[in-house]
Amino acid sequence: MRGRIFFKLLASFALVIAVAVLTIDITATTAWERSLRDHIEVTLRQKTEMFGERVQHNDGDLGKLVADEARLANARATVIRADGVVLADSEADASGMENHAARPEFQRALAGEVGYSTRHSQTVGHDFLYVAAPVPGGAVRLAYPLTAIADARRDIHRTIAWASVLAFLISILLSAAAARIVSRRLRNIVDFAAEIERGNYAARIPVGSGDEIGQVALALDQTGRKLEASFRELSDSRRELETVLNSMQEAVIAVGPDRRVLWANRRMEAMLAGGVRRGQPLVESVRDPNFLAAVEASGAAREVRTARATLISAQKVFSVTAAPMPAGGVVAVLYDLSELERVEKTRRDFIANVSHELRTPLTSVQGYAETLLESTPNGNTREFLEIIRKNASRMTRLTDDLLTLARVESGEHKLNLEPVGAGELLNDAGECFREYQHGEMQLEIRNESRKLVRADRDAVFQVLSNFIDNAIKYASAGGRLELGARDVERGVEFWVRDFGPGIPSEHIGRLFERFYRVDKARSRESGGTGLGLAIAKHIVLAHGGTIRAESEINHGSVFVFSLPEAQREATFDNSRP
Repeated sequence: MRGRIFFKLLASFALVIAVAVLTIDITATTAWERSLRDHIEVTLRQKTEMFGERVQHNDGDLGKLVADEARLANARATVIRADGVVLADSEADASGMENHAARPEFQRALAGEVGYSTRHSQTVGHDFLYVAAPVPGGAVRLAYPLTAIADARRDIHRTIAWASVLAFLISILLSAAAARIVSRRLRNIVDFAAEIERGNYAARIPVGSGDEIGQVALALDQTGRKLEASFRELSDSRRELETVLNSMQEAVIAVGPDRRVLWANRRMEAMLAGGVRRGQPLVESVRDPNFLAAVEASGAAREVRTARATLISAQKVFSVTAAPMPAGGVVAVLYDLSELERVEKTRRDFIANVSHELRTPLTSVQGYAETLLESTPNGNTREFLEIIRKNASRMTRLTDDLLTLARVESGEHKLNLEPVGAGELLNDAGECFREYQHGEMQLEIRNESRKLVRADRDAVFQVLSNFIDNAIKYASAGGRLELGARDVERGVEFWVRDFGPGIPSEHIGRLFERFYRVDKARSRESGGTGLGLAIAKHIVLAHGGTIRAESEINHGSVFVFSLPEAQREATFDNSRP
């Protein structure tokens, strides 16, 4: 890492320096050469004009004058006649030279101007700068060899090259030092990031200068401090959560989206014989199918699911509540119902035993009271015997209801489930109502269902007759009852509606409790035991259905229960009500 950054920076610096040196070399050389050429042209023009004046005032040997001028001007001197014939030249025999009438600098001189031209001399074999000035009867010309400029350019290139090499070496050394400093600072940032990645949130990074790298280092350092503080708070919160979970009497376990165990509290650890295998699939720790199904269903549907588990721990029963977590996992809480189940079973057994033991003496008391009534004339004795018979009969009904409720709650009462149409169930209840109808109460049957339900006909008849009996007793003022059924998703919903005074809202939630009465005095007068709705609730639950009550003051009440569907398509005659 360090080497890569160092050499990349060094190569970048070297490239920049090389480009800069090359640009300076080309620019400086070009500018110097242009300046030197301009200077030579100006100087050569002045010398040519002075040469022309000497030629005009010369009365002696023209060849000697040309030789002297060439030596003084350090250039080749030539005198040309107006017709282009060379009269004298400092470096060649004039008689052997070609006519110069076509030379551009000479033509400009004949026009009265100073002429310039650069070309290769065939006579001498070099490039020359020619400058010609007009004189009476022709022109004079000086030719400066450009080889001097080329030699000077080579000297300049050599000097600049050595200077460039020296500057490049010095720059490379400075660049290497700068690259090393930058590389070291970047390495500090990388090392800091690696420490944070390893979980060392206490790592710090030296900021150094206030440049961009320093600002990045400062921002990362502040981020590291915030991460350390956040992680500390998170760790404290997690420890508090673990303390709370470990202090719970309920067992808690959490799994991830892949259904691998994330964590569990101590209660869960102690409950499982093999312990909790963290990081492994949940099925390797808990093998109860109901528990696994509840967890899987909660994770798939993203909603709370409940189940009953019996195979997690020996001789224990648990209520499982599985709830989805935001990250996609599921947390499950197990409530130990073993003691509650034992107490409930003891209560049911006690009620069943007591009720069973009371049936024989109560039957005897009722029988003897009825016998004595038949042989006793009117009077106080007969009145007392009637009270005894009436209360014995009421206690007999109570014990019968208690025995029925105990059998339903314990599961001893086996349901004879068979497909049956909703119309048949409604019709059976309607016939019972008509058989025992009192007063002017009218029954209206509304069957809107075309499904079959899996039901025990006698048990459902008991539920419907109980609802109808309650409506007759407490809502006779309404004048009519409504008995009906309608199709719902995956089942059929039955209802019994009255149009009486209704039930206050504070009583709705407790209507299906044992012995709960809305109007206790009226219930006793009517001979009710307070167990009918409780029995109805357990019968419906045993069918796998639901039950509820709805009411509004002065607008009557409706008791509703649902039963699961037996099949999708109806194959029965639904012409019955």
